Amino acid sequence: MPASDPPLTLRDLQAIPIGRLRGVGEKKSAALVAAEISSVLDLLTHYPRRHLDRTREASIGELRKGDEATVFGEVRSSSTRQLKGRRTLTNVVIGDGDNQLSLTFFNQRWREKQLTPGMTVLVHGKCEIYRGQRQMTGPIVDLVGNQTGRIVPVYPQSEKSGLLTRDVAAFVEEALARCRPRGFDDPVPEAVLKRFNLVDRATAIYGIHQPESMAQKDEARRRLVFDELLRVQLELVRRKRRIERATAGIVHETAGELTDRFIERLPFPLTNAQQRAISEIAGDLSLGRPMHRLLQGDVGSGKTLVAVHALLVAVQGGYQGALMAPTEVLAEQHHASVTAMLGDLSVPDPATLMGDRPLRVDVLTNRVGAADRRKILADLVQGKVDIVIGTHALIQDKVEYAALGVVVIDEQHRFGVEQRAALRDKGDVVTAPDVLVMTATPIPRTAAMTVYGDLDVSVLDELPPGRTPIVTEWARDDAAEDAVWDAVRAAAIEGRQAYVVCPLIDESEALDARSAEDTYAALQTAELNGLRLGLLHGRVTAADKDEVMGAFRRGELDVLVATTVIEVGVDVPNATVMVILDADRFGIAQLHQLRGRVGRGEHASRCYLVGDPTTSDGESRLEALVASTDGFELAEVDLELRGEGTIMGERQKGRNDLKLASLRRDKEWVATAREVAIEIIDVDDELARHPGLADELDLVLGDEDAEYLMKD
Repeated sequence: MPASDPPLTLRDLQAIPIGRLRGVGEKKSAALVAAEISSVLDLLTHYPRRHLDRTREASIGELRKGDEATVFGEVRSSSTRQLKGRRTLTNVVIGDGDNQLSLTFFNQRWREKQLTPGMTVLVHGKCEIYRGQRQMTGPIVDLVGNQTGRIVPVYPQSEKSGLLTRDVAAFVEEALARCRPRGFDDPVPEAVLKRFNLVDRATAIYGIHQPESMAQKDEARRRLVFDELLRVQLELVRRKRRIERATAGIVHETAGELTDRFIERLPFPLTNAQQRAISEIAGDLSLGRPMHRLLQGDVGSGKTLVAVHALLVAVQGGYQGALMAPTEVLAEQHHASVTAMLGDLSVPDPATLMGDRPLRVDVLTNRVGAADRRKILADLVQGKVDIVIGTHALIQDKVEYAALGVVVIDEQHRFGVEQRAALRDKGDVVTAPDVLVMTATPIPRTAAMTVYGDLDVSVLDELPPGRTPIVTEWARDDAAEDAVWDAVRAAAIEGRQAYVVCPLIDESEALDARSAEDTYAALQTAELNGLRLGLLHGRVTAADKDEVMGAFRRGELDVLVATTVIEVGVDVPNATVMVILDADRFGIAQLHQLRGRVGRGEHASRCYLVGDPTTSDGESRLEALVASTDGFELAEVDLELRGEGTIMGERQKGRNDLKLASLRRDKEWVATAREVAIEIIDVDDELARHPGLADELDLVLGDEDAEYLMKD
């Protein structure tokens, strides 16, 4: 390649097929494609999974029994013998100098051909002593070839396709050598690199694959992580700004008599977090573009109050507010709590004789009778209803509004982008209503910036005064479980109530119902004999469900045995005990949500996690719940245990840009990338002045992948 050619862009690298590299024949090419490497770009972004510092590696002679270590060695011998049945045992001996290590592999006869005398290998495993000799059973083996560098990159390898780390290293070396004359294009502004002390892209690419030191490798990783996160954030911010440009918003007058009256009448002061969230929302409402904000707060952090304040801002300006909930139970629950919160609050109205008129709040679900429904729909169109609360019924075609100003959507993860768009379309022909999304599933802030990229985020991270802390205990054996049922009985004697939650054993509702029914029957005849028990699960009819819940609310039942149908929308302040059976079958977020059903009144509450986990992750989840009642702290633990793939959900499919970056390890870089993306897009909305970045977004985050980013 002539040196005068321009530097190589990612698109240039994508256009070079892997078969153009020396040594990549048909067989190796097929192996590379099987590992999703079909271009030079794929190869150079197939990053090492670790780097071995040869200056610090253990020698075989230093290994002690029980040590888990990585050692280099040269293969001395390799043999296989037949065991009873059809099993085989392959024994490979490696050495460095005078010391030897025996490697044992069961039913891996192919190792004898793979590991031939004279080869240099890197093995990682646990050292055992057998008949006085050092041995590792089934270690991880990397064929690194004759790499003599101080830092050896170890690539993901696939025995199945026959792609080994030494092959990848050789191909990468060849690719880098051929790229050197032209170098690599760097589309990130130099000022940004200087500000965050980041190396240029060429240094980063060479540094991740061929580092001279571990420090150089770390510098390279920082830059490449930043690139990955910047691309994602640029796409999210660009799309967010497009939505804002395409839709005019309502300029609300955020300070007014109605909201002042509401705050003055509250029986308790707002928390600092509530004041901050109200102020952030007011800032959005006063702008001429529609608000898209996520309000996330722990169970009981006072989200509803903040949401009602936003709805009242709309009402005092002559607009209507809508609150949409995922279930009818929750919509009715919201209606009850919102009307109680508002009391007899009246709306200042100079057109009336007294200068005030009553504030009207209606509920609209499929359970509302036909006559009432017709009246509410007619009054909505005429502007006689100020706030309407309901399920997705609020966005059906026949529901029309006089002037919809603010929409609050509760429990974000149950609504898709389409429903949000349908709600926006319910606004004025010219302007779109402001949208506030509430979620009680705390998400680490950095993950929220990526997962809810089209939403600004407000966080309620403190509980209002008066909420009693919940004590959580883990009952992991029979004796501890007996004590749990004693505690339930004791609570009932004191006039309190309890929940007993059974796991969803299978996606089948029949199995789900049976598990709750079996538990209900067993508790009635044994542990909780004599107490008044109710049963609730997915197969109970709506009418029976209402009856059981009503009885529990009125205190006519001592214990409610249920599946996770009670996770959302049940508020019984007198319930002070939560028992979760087979708790290790639930995720952290779900356990935390379930626990939040108690501790809602003035009485001390307890949550008992019953279960004996079979995995270390299961143990870690239950330990985390016992240790903390902070939803945000638990969300971080959840992210740590499950990885971001599960948080990103479907978005991970088909998207290949987060190869190095981790939402856990690289929290500060997510925030930095977001900040830089906003700065760039705010002065160059379609990246016309940053063609290199625009091209990379198009290449790495094509339309299909970008759609995943915007899904809710």
